[in-house]
Amino acid sequence: MSAARLFPGFADGVANASGIQIPYVIAGSGPPLLLLHGHPHTRVIWHKIAPALAQSFTVIASDLRGYGDASKPSGPHYSKREMARDQIALMQELGFERFSLVGHDRGGRVGHRLAMDYPHALEKMLFLDLSPTLAMYEQTSMEFARAYWHWSSLIQPAPLPERLISADPEFYLHEFMGKRSAGMRPFTPEAWAEYLRAMSDPACVHAMCEDYRAAATIDLEHDRADLAAGKKLTCPLRVLWGKNGVIEKCFDPLKNWSQVAENVSGRALECGHYIPEEAPDALLAEIQQFFTKGQHGNP
Repeated sequence: MSAARLFPGFADGVANASGIQIPYVIAGSGPPLLLLHGHPHTRVIWHKIAPALAQSFTVIASDLRGYGDASKPSGPHYSKREMARDQIALMQELGFERFSLVGHDRGGRVGHRLAMDYPHALEKMLFLDLSPTLAMYEQTSMEFARAYWHWSSLIQPAPLPERLISADPEFYLHEFMGKRSAGMRPFTPEAWAEYLRAMSDPACVHAMCEDYRAAATIDLEHDRADLAAGKKLTCPLRVLWGKNGVIEKCFDPLKNWSQVAENVSGRALECGHYIPEEAPDALLAEIQQFFTKGQHGNP
């Protein structure tokens, strides 16, 4: 697991979540804080802020099922319910029954389901650059469809998107990540090498597609069931998004999250989609302020 070298002072390990191997790095001694990445990333996306966070928290940065060095089961095993269960198993294995969470992109969607299914496990959550999956699908516009083309392409039946991406994974990464508002500037050579290493594995590409296929099918069923039952997220939720990104242009994150959560705050930051790598200092300040105010997590 070469990603560990980007987290100096962190220990690395692997949790077993009912046969699914979830790798992680961990450091610090304060309240537990779980960091969950998005697509097409790995736990490496947190490398600019994790060491500083470890001065105040017990920081755990893990790979989601199917991503990075995590297990990559074939087929439809990527509902956010299953992916959330992996992360609960990880935190319980580490001795944390209750914790806080920061989720970027797909990691926020896993966090959303985790908090719905395990409400007593969450102290607070912070989501980065996303509105709820159901809201984004139901409010799709031409502008959103053009910008988030992968929401349509990755859900096509296998093996079409898998073969297209695997034909040139580095080209896909450049097109997907490098064409956003900040270009390639946010990504260090070391982090980029890790993203490319993961994407070069056909099993990882298949898993990513299954993640999106689940988002367009069973995840929507789960979200609609919550709405029908009147269920809402009960822990405090902070939402941050990039002022230069698609979420800012196409959605109203505070309104969208207020429809599924009881206690929501947030604002736009001066950056694009990849907040942990584009605006690490601003994100650090937000995390410190939000999670330390009135926080009484496990030591």
